[in-house]
Amino acid sequence: MPVTKGGEVRNTDSEILISLLSLAGTLLGSLGGVLASSKLTNYRLSLLEKKVDRQSSFTERIPVLEEKLKVVNHRLSDLEEVKSGCRTS
Repeated sequence: MPVTKGGEVRNTDSEILISLLSLAGTLLGSLGGVLASSKLTNYRLSLLEKKVDRQSSFTERIPVLEEKLKVVNHRLSDLEEVKSGCRTS
């Protein structure tokens, strides 16, 4: 066993093993964090896509509703004219 100046006994094989295990733990932890973050980002993107789809659906229906409202208002005006015409006769 090698001895340092301070009289410590150093086992380089165990230090290398500990260093490699630390490296593996760091790599696995980092990879796990990246994967978890990626999954969360994909989940949030899918939620946003659903919201955009609902919004698009709503904006597509607005012109149809506006046209129907115009028709209803026109019919109501016609009925009011008929009703006011009946009173004056």
